[in-house]
Amino acid sequence: MHILLVDDDKDSRMSVRDFLHEIGHHVTEANNGETALKLYETGDFPMVLSDIKMPKMTGLELLQAISSLPMGKQTDVVLFTGYGDMETAIAALRAGAYDYLLKPINIEELAIITEKIAEHQDLLRENKALAENFDNRLKIATQETQQELVRLKEAVAQSYNLHNVGIFSETMQRVCTEALKYHEDRSIPVLIQGETGSGKEIIAKMVHFGNLKEVRPFVPINCAAVTPSLFESELFGYEPGAFTGGSRKGNKGKLGLANGGTLFLDEVGEIPLELQGKLLRVIQEKEYYRVGGLKKISADIRFLSATNIDLKQKVREGSFRKDLYYRLKVGHLVIPPLRERPDDIIPLSLMFLKEFSKQKGKNLTKLSKKAQNILLQYNWPGNVRELRNLMEWITFMYDDREVKSAYLSKITKEKMKERTENISEKTEGNLRTLDINNFTLPKKSFPVEKFMNIVIKKALDMHKGNKTETARYLAISRRSLYCRLQHLDEELLNNN
Repeated sequence: MHILLVDDDKDSRMSVRDFLHEIGHHVTEANNGETALKLYETGDFPMVLSDIKMPKMTGLELLQAISSLPMGKQTDVVLFTGYGDMETAIAALRAGAYDYLLKPINIEELAIITEKIAEHQDLLRENKALAENFDNRLKIATQETQQELVRLKEAVAQSYNLHNVGIFSETMQRVCTEALKYHEDRSIPVLIQGETGSGKEIIAKMVHFGNLKEVRPFVPINCAAVTPSLFESELFGYEPGAFTGGSRKGNKGKLGLANGGTLFLDEVGEIPLELQGKLLRVIQEKEYYRVGGLKKISADIRFLSATNIDLKQKVREGSFRKDLYYRLKVGHLVIPPLRERPDDIIPLSLMFLKEFSKQKGKNLTKLSKKAQNILLQYNWPGNVRELRNLMEWITFMYDDREVKSAYLSKITKEKMKERTENISEKTEGNLRTLDINNFTLPKKSFPVEKFMNIVIKKALDMHKGNKTETARYLAISRRSLYCRLQHLDEELLNNN
């Protein structure tokens, strides 16, 4: 990393320079703020390390001058000062400094800060490269058509490789339009609700990237995948030596990585209850402490969250804070399941087929009429993710130009199983309103013993366990009822 080192004290400057060289960084020196500013304007310096107290132009003035330049937003400035000037150091942080160091400089602290800035700069470069790649593809898309729908599909599906949003139905077009609207105001938290596999993270990225030129970091955290004991340090980060087993360099946490960008809380309903208040405080006050830290850290973060469960129910159960729920839900997006938007099923299938055929060198790009009917009639419990996985499997398994109905054996078997279960439920449900003079037996088989047991259990429940009333209701003797109940008990024992 190229570092601009500014200090009017030659001995101090040389000492810091030599250490930075040892740990692998390239250093350009300046003995005053004016010279440093000229060097900065003509060079590329991800990090500036400057003394505060200098003649003519102070470190604070240099910081302000750098911040006013277009490239200044991508530069991390660290200032150092003496022990007796803490107020100036605090003023530096408020002015936008990344951090500060006390003189004489502790080389371990300098190494830690330098490494953190290197990580931050890597993240900025990755996001910038992503944005530039997207920008190139966007130009190609807009040459083909100016329609918003096509531009969104090309931008998100191809440029960011977000598993092909596939904006085909009016329903998804409305969702995407709302997502782009929310992008305009980073202060509004947005809660995205939808079933598993419906594409919540894709929509979250659309809210973040918005105009498709966003270079700020997008940092996701799966709240369900982090153990409660580690969640606080994973989210807030921790200082060096905060706890046994932690990194000796500390950890800036997901909040630190997302600063200036977006934090996406996936499966937000799984956040431990004891930490929900701390998260609420970060959202409201826009500052937080790392674990073991004493310094407040500013949080310039857009908060997006997603869930596939009923958070209102969790609020009623007392396992999710009501105030946090309403704070996360200032903006609200609901992604309907795939079964409720059939207009998307066939276009999505064709899109996935083309994607995987290109990857695997196959020619599967069409769907037979029978195959289309099967896809449209299936319930898709796994939503878009299930459809995408199925198309990938078919492309892998078959060498053909057209998907035939026989290739869809996976979902036809699932549908048959579901139909069998539904028939069983309906048959059992019909017993509730059975008309003894008007009913129809199943054609294939009728397990009379099973149905007799069901009738007896329901009759016993209806009469709250009173065997005399139950026997009278069933028009059988008490002895017959006791024999049947004994048979049921033996059956339960054998099953257990």
